[in-house]
Order: sequence, then C-alpha cells, then structure tokens
Amino acid sequence: MKKAIILSSGGVDSTTCVSLAVDRLGAENVVTASIFYGQKHKKEILAARKVAQYYHLKHYEFDLSQIFQYSNCSLLANSTEEIVHESYARQIAENGEGKVSTYVPFRNGLMLSTAASLAASLFEEEDVDIYIGAHADDAAGDAYADCSEPFLQHMGEAIRIGTYGKVHLVFPFAKMNKAGVVATGLKLKTPYELTWSCYEGGDKPCGTCGTCIDRAAAFAANGVKDPALN
Repeated sequence: MKKAIILSSGGVDSTTCVSLAVDRLGAENVVTASIFYGQKHKKEILAARKVAQYYHLKHYEFDLSQIFQYSNCSLLANSTEEIVHESYARQIAENGEGKVSTYVPFRNGLMLSTAASLAASLFEEEDVDIYIGAHADDAAGDAYADCSEPFLQHMGEAIRIGTYGKVHLVFPFAKMNKAGVVATGLKLKTPYELTWSCYEGGDKPCGTCGTCIDRAAAFAANGVKDPALN
C-alpha cells in the first residue's frame, strides 16, 4: 500500500491534508512531519502533535532554524520586524504584488526536501506521497512564490527524479481557495478544534494578523463558526 508523509504545520490547510490522506490511504499508512524554522512561538508545532495523536499517527519533527537565522522575516524570533496586522489582500493593495513580510525565504523548498529525504529513508522500497497544503490564496498576487503551482510542479519533478521515481509530491489544494479547503475538511470531519494558525503566540488567536483574517473568512464562507474559537 502506498505511504504518505504530510507536512504538518498544525494549521487548517495541512491538517485538512492529514484528513485527506488518512481517508485515502488509512491511518496506518500515513505519518506527519513538522519543521521548526525559528518562529516566534511553538504553538503550531504543539498543534501538529495533537493532530498526529488524534489520528494515531507517527510524528517527526525537524529543526531548520539555523538556516533561517539570516532572514529578517517578521515571523522569526530574531526579526526586528513586527507582524503586520491586516489582511493579505489589503497588504497587496497597499504595497503591490510580490512577496509579503511573512514570506520565509524558500521555506517550502527546504521543507519539501526534508520530507523527501525522510520519505526515501523510512520507506526506501515503497511509493510515497508527500502532501503539502498550499492553496491558491497563498499564491495570489505572488505573495508566496513557493506556494505557487509552477513551483510545486517543479519541486515535485525534482523530488521524483532525486528519489528514483519513488517519492511524489501531492498538492491537492493548489487550484482551491481557503474556503474550499475548509469545505473539504468539514466533509472529512477534520479536527479543526486542535489547530493553530495565528502568527502571534498568545493564549488565544489575535484575530487581526493576515492568517487569522483569512481563516475566519474561510469558515464564515462555509457558514460555520471556527471550532477552535468555541
């Protein structure tokens, strides 16, 4: 049976990927992997652990923070920049298209490479899918270039070649907006109550950073309250 490794951030999109992979392949064939990259908090990692426990999945964690120590991205603990508290749409409207302040340099490329190496090591003689939850809203306005469909397609090809055709990249939400991701997850009964998306590390989500705003809008578009806020 095919195996799957899910890049799990503990947020809405990656947790929906976990639900999708478990539904397709069975929990016994799915593992999750999380990357610490020097964030200002570890709430995402803790959420990813809870999701793995919920589905009874083996969970792996890696620390790539040294690689990003030279970046001044506002998400990072060593940054001198403050996290912007407005929607991505407004940021793009004000600053034009292109990367936003929360873009971490080539983060998805490094994460996917890590997952590919893990896949080829854990399941050396088996076919493995790596799932990533990047969606169309992430790539809109070229905000996150490493979430775009062309990037994912080329990374997928590189991973396939570099693993002798054994490991494949799956990006099921690349043509879907975040509301569509949530709609998919609601059908799969994704445990959104366990997830964390906020860029700030407080006791409760701030509600005003870009990811909080997008998350709230996605649940509202589906006519449901965010289970994490109950």
